[in-house]
Amino acid sequence: MPTETEVIDALRTVNDPELGRSLVDLNMIHNLTITPEGDISFTIALTTPGCPLRDSMAASARAAVNRLPDVTAVHTNFRGMSEAERSAATGKAHTPQLPKLNAFNQIKQVIAVMSGKGGVGKSSVTAALAVALMRKGQKVGILDADITGPSIPRLFKLPSGGLRASEMGMLPAVTKKGIKVVSTNLLLPDEELPVVWRGPMISATIRQFWGEALWGKLDTLLVDLPPGTSDAAIAVVQNLPLAGVVLVTTPQELAAMVVNKAVNMLSGLKVPILGVVENMSFFRCPDCGKETAVFGPSHVDAIAKKAGVAVWGRLPIDPALAELFDSGRAEEIESPEFLALADCLIQQNR
Repeated sequence: MPTETEVIDALRTVNDPELGRSLVDLNMIHNLTITPEGDISFTIALTTPGCPLRDSMAASARAAVNRLPDVTAVHTNFRGMSEAERSAATGKAHTPQLPKLNAFNQIKQVIAVMSGKGGVGKSSVTAALAVALMRKGQKVGILDADITGPSIPRLFKLPSGGLRASEMGMLPAVTKKGIKVVSTNLLLPDEELPVVWRGPMISATIRQFWGEALWGKLDTLLVDLPPGTSDAAIAVVQNLPLAGVVLVTTPQELAAMVVNKAVNMLSGLKVPILGVVENMSFFRCPDCGKETAVFGPSHVDAIAKKAGVAVWGRLPIDPALAELFDSGRAEEIESPEFLALADCLIQQNR
């Protein structure tokens, strides 16, 4: 039967994928028990609640312990770290420090746009918000952090392969009216080629987009996140100096439930939520002006109350906007709702 020291030494070979340090060195192993029958159990304290890599981390830990002689079974449990434990772990690891911004860049605020589930129009909201900010006189960029499902380039009709490298860094693609965009689809020769990457590569790509792109002077950099609380969302929270997050939802109760998961994650990570936007809130009849709740009653007020923020806007279903997005003409959008949303974002930064 292995000793406690032997088990700890085995676990010392397993690293946290995000922090790049041993689980033992990061003080992530707790409640280690070893029975006379060789049954071993321990708890892994996670730095991030709901870490998407926790299962693979636990599998690696079990495999390391199972290699010891006379082990009959290995069991793992999870818990979240306390604030003190998290501070100590991240302080030792140093990896979570923000990647250095290119010396040529001056970015006043970084705002993430996030949703709980797919299909709520988050990327469309990001693109239209960028256009509205541009119409308000801001210099704007978009970092497309939806690494495996990027759509921002299509909304602006930016061609594949539009990113260029220089000795000083990566040159973003630029739309007709000057919005700078970095996206994995701009690296591919064909926009329909899949990006089949795992978490660590996704995180590294986001850090590279942030640290190596030549954004220049920007008033606002919008970060279009993929749906849910995945690797990319965690990478953005840990690696970019976010001023806050704008949540996008739709009226359905299912969408509200999933968005609340994002609220809970952001709350646990101490990331400020700035406001909530309900997309596809209603359809306004072009003839009589009557508004119809196509997707049923709204739940956005309950989401905003849970998050402790205001509802920043209820956006209508507009076939004309959908046509502009589908044809890559997002910069032609002139929407009072999005201009009002841009005002909310500008005012919170004053």
